Amino acid sequence: MSDRRLQVFYTVARLLSFTKAAESLHMTQPAVTFQVRQLEEQYNTRLFDRTHNRITLTDAGEVICEHAGKIFELYREMESSVREITGEIGGTLTLGASTTIAEYMLPVLLGNFCAEFPDINIQLKVSNTDGIVSMLEDNEIDLGVVEAPVHNKNLIVEICRQDQLVCVVPVDHPLTRQPSATIPDVMKYPYICREEGSGTREVVNEYLEQHGASENALKLSMELGSPEAIKGAVEAGMGISIVSRATVAKELGLDTLRAVNLDPPLTRPFSFIYKKQKFRAHTMEDLLEFARQYCKKHMNDPI
Repeated sequence: MSDRRLQVFYTVARLLSFTKAAESLHMTQPAVTFQVRQLEEQYNTRLFDRTHNRITLTDAGEVICEHAGKIFELYREMESSVREITGEIGGTLTLGASTTIAEYMLPVLLGNFCAEFPDINIQLKVSNTDGIVSMLEDNEIDLGVVEAPVHNKNLIVEICRQDQLVCVVPVDHPLTRQPSATIPDVMKYPYICREEGSGTREVVNEYLEQHGASENALKLSMELGSPEAIKGAVEAGMGISIVSRATVAKELGLDTLRAVNLDPPLTRPFSFIYKKQKFRAHTMEDLLEFARQYCKKHMNDPI
């Protein structure tokens, strides 16, 4: 129902890229440019400054972007209110999840939810914890599920379950002969870490600092962007890492990797995050309550 030109402009403004906006909207780049130019003609002003393959919002663009976010929020609230009056349960929810959660926890949870609520369409965006927080702030997603602490006063953080992290090593590694691995043990060997902004990396860094060490003391050999890439590198003998036990369940079963418990143990919460002030559609409340009950029921299960 909302103005298509405004939707296109708002997407470009959030991404600061005509190319990325075109991909996100499933449009051609010339079509995106045309829609933005029409809006500029309507207001008789430039909305973007374009210099050296980089775009920024003009003052007028900043004003329109701020109001556009409020307009789209009101549209969502209106549609949800009408659905409640008519008794229709449906619509689309956009969920954001960090990589570990998206790959190892959500498939079963969302599969069960969609079986119970077939008229609700779930869209999933995957990023690291920092990316999920940014998407919530920009109203790109309705609900986030993250694997690291979030210290944002505008967001509600609700812990859903605990995750155990372990030291993962090749099957013939010397650490497999020990009952557990201490921080000094981990520091002896080449270490493979996740990228900046990753929840796993942040949690490991906090763990090291709490016990008198730091990331700088590790023999960092590689920085990789996903659990799958890290598992492959460890299997190839390129180093060891600290990861969620859930991410290596298959490899442990096949005996292609070994997990050594950390001493002291390391756990972290998986948490739901959402905006304090944002209107929450009935469909989101359904998903949130379903997820709460799922996590409560399976609290002690392996993820």
